[in-house]
Amino acid sequence: MSFISPAIKKYMQWRIQSVMNFVHNPIEMQTSVFNDLIGRAQYTHFGKKHDFNQINSIKDFKNAVPLHEYHNFQPYIDRILHGEQNTTWPSPIQWFAKSSGTTSDVSKFIPVSQESLKENHFKSGKDVLALYLNAFPQSHIINGKCLTIGGSHQINQLNTQSFYGDLSAVVLQNMPFYTHVMRAPNLQVALMEDWEEKLDAIIYDVYKEDITYIAGVPTWTLILMKKILEISKTDNILDVWPNLELYLHGGVSFKPYRKQFESIIQSQNMRYYDTYNASEGFFAAQNDINTEGMLLFLNHGIFYEFMPTEEYGKENPETINLQDVEIGKNYGLVISTNSGLWRYIVGDTIQFVSKNPYKIIVSGRLKHFINTFGEEVIIENTDTAIQKACDSTGAKVNDYTAGPIYMDKNVSGGHEWIIEFEELPVSLATFSEHLDRNLQLVNSDYKAKRHKDIALKMPIVHRMQIGGFNDWLRSKNKLGGQHKVPRLSNDRKYLEEIQPWIKP
Repeated sequence: MSFISPAIKKYMQWRIQSVMNFVHNPIEMQTSVFNDLIGRAQYTHFGKKHDFNQINSIKDFKNAVPLHEYHNFQPYIDRILHGEQNTTWPSPIQWFAKSSGTTSDVSKFIPVSQESLKENHFKSGKDVLALYLNAFPQSHIINGKCLTIGGSHQINQLNTQSFYGDLSAVVLQNMPFYTHVMRAPNLQVALMEDWEEKLDAIIYDVYKEDITYIAGVPTWTLILMKKILEISKTDNILDVWPNLELYLHGGVSFKPYRKQFESIIQSQNMRYYDTYNASEGFFAAQNDINTEGMLLFLNHGIFYEFMPTEEYGKENPETINLQDVEIGKNYGLVISTNSGLWRYIVGDTIQFVSKNPYKIIVSGRLKHFINTFGEEVIIENTDTAIQKACDSTGAKVNDYTAGPIYMDKNVSGGHEWIIEFEELPVSLATFSEHLDRNLQLVNSDYKAKRHKDIALKMPIVHRMQIGGFNDWLRSKNKLGGQHKVPRLSNDRKYLEEIQPWIKP
């Protein structure tokens, strides 16, 4: 494939100019996106109901359109699902990304327009490669193939006009034909429904390919690579794919997994890039391997608002605009998109780490935290504490969940953890001490509550056997894909669901 490399590289240089445009003109670009969205949708049912033709400013927009979570936007989506068009977006909606979030038992159907595919998902994918090649112009990444890894991707038919599947399935099904030459596995394998059957099919399909980069959720990527190492009787994946140089990860924090990847991909030149790609849109990607944060994509068909987390749950939550964000503050992400989502609360919380350019990290979920005792523990805290505890003990963690232990009479409350270790070279008690100590270092509220065990006692940590979380996910028919173990909960629901899966 090297013969197409110069042409692709030239195209990527053109793409990086577009990226630099929104980097240098962020507010102007978001204003342009906002005006374009309002203009396109003014004659839809939603646009007429909310008087889009009278909206002349972002302030007008906020006054006219309430914030929506899935449950109160669902009536519009149900109308589209039943074939009604021009409901929230003018062009026909034929595709839906089916998502259950982290663990919800209720499926969500996110509309995916052709504009969203072209102007958001495909464009963002190209820009990720453009950013990488701009940083590493001597890379040979496009001379090989991208291994895309996900879970169950089967396309299903809703009616004669529309279809649904995991976001990755929808994207794969709609990709230009020539792009399939540059990726693996083949489309038939990629769209297989059963994750465990597909795993073997992927290995057979990609084992002898020249894989130069991988994109996927860390959990499933690790499982695949470990099986390939077992088959090839080696401990270094570069013995199988010697030209592998980049892993694009997303879906969950990479911090707890990094050590395992570095032990499997034994190269100082391997690079890891974070991406933020959800069913609702491709929002951001890392542009600098040496600094924290992902570049927020500002001209990709999405208008952003940011809701301070303390506003969540109020009758009329306030949101702020891009120019008013503060570094280090937690915001709920609110989007309006070229798929017809309007002032939609995604459910993730983000923090800005830079305003020039605008760069973010995903810090958690609006509903996934522990604050039973005023400790305000978020996923960013626990991921960091897990990583630091692994660094100091040599442990490797596959997954975890945590929740509260409620106070009982004169007994302090606390946190209870279930952790699946790949390796644990120290005692569980020693790891627990390191985990507790590091959580106190990254969260002063937790530290205050732990002082002399007054409000919070030492956390209780259980060890889950390898594969235990997957067994639980399988029992809920949620193995693979975007389904993830809930990292944190402010009640004991998931702890009590998962504990019976721990083998003595």
